[in-house]
Amino acid sequence: MFGLIGHLTNLEHAQKEAHKLGYSEYANEGFEFWCSAPPILVDEFQVKSVTGATIEGCYIESCFLPEMLNSRRIKTAIRKILNAMALAQKHNINITALGGFSSIIFEEFNLKENKQVRNVELEFERFTTGNTHTAYIICRQVEQASAQLGIDLSKATVAVCGATGDIGSAVCRWLNQKTDVADLLLIARNRERLELLQSDLGRGKIMGLEEALPLADIVVWVASMPRGVEINNETLKKPCLLIDGGYPKNLGTKFNHPDIKVLNGGIVEHSLNIDWKIMEIVNMDIPGRQMFACFAEAMLLEFEKWHTNFSWGRNQISVEKMEQIGEASVKHGFKPLLTFS
Repeated sequence: MFGLIGHLTNLEHAQKEAHKLGYSEYANEGFEFWCSAPPILVDEFQVKSVTGATIEGCYIESCFLPEMLNSRRIKTAIRKILNAMALAQKHNINITALGGFSSIIFEEFNLKENKQVRNVELEFERFTTGNTHTAYIICRQVEQASAQLGIDLSKATVAVCGATGDIGSAVCRWLNQKTDVADLLLIARNRERLELLQSDLGRGKIMGLEEALPLADIVVWVASMPRGVEINNETLKKPCLLIDGGYPKNLGTKFNHPDIKVLNGGIVEHSLNIDWKIMEIVNMDIPGRQMFACFAEAMLLEFEKWHTNFSWGRNQISVEKMEQIGEASVKHGFKPLLTFS
């Protein structure tokens, strides 16, 4: 069996969807209640591969809310993720994906130092961030969507916002090694990490966001947009492709121009329907088939019986591992989302 650990986008969203997820008693509770609420296994389902194989899966709602980070409830956020992981292990799940902020919290706050969760000693090989498959899907979206829009990668400038993160650095490595993209613009907050990435790639220009955006034919956005930042449509190239790799997806609401196309990054479509609740609740257009690529990674690892933390640790994603998970993705019937928002 595989597992998915996730969370909803904010308190209002969590209250609204509590009925559908089966814990109606949470619906009218406020922030403090959600801070103490335990994780819940709320959905069980089957996933079928185009090969004919069938696997069993479940979704665990961590009851984490992004407001917990904004209100400096860091210890609460950490406890939420560790408790959800312990719940997955108690159910003897082979491999579980840490979705949304779950993997970010795990890496950022070094949760591998917290193996003991009450009476459970976490076995980290049972968990994956799903970032390798996410990075692979984003790269394939860049390649395929740019061709749809008539953007020639061999002449194109690609800006990667969040370039030093786990997914961002992997995207940079793939574009550097597997495509003939003309130029890479590297955007992130930490100058030292940017310089290390630039050295590793042997290319790329380090730039600030405002400087880079007018130069980019394609923008891969895998970092949170800074608060208060507004982007004028007129400053962007036409055509321009924006890949929104963040969570929640919100770039599509910020641009209104026929030649600026926004694609929800890191989303896959499965060839076969899945009877589950969670993708409808997070507003996928085709909830029976569309999902986050990090969740799909857990499915692929279960299909292939690769019961290991395939994606783990900061900046450990190689092009070779992206190719490996990409081959499994195609084999079992997954493809990148190519519908513009």
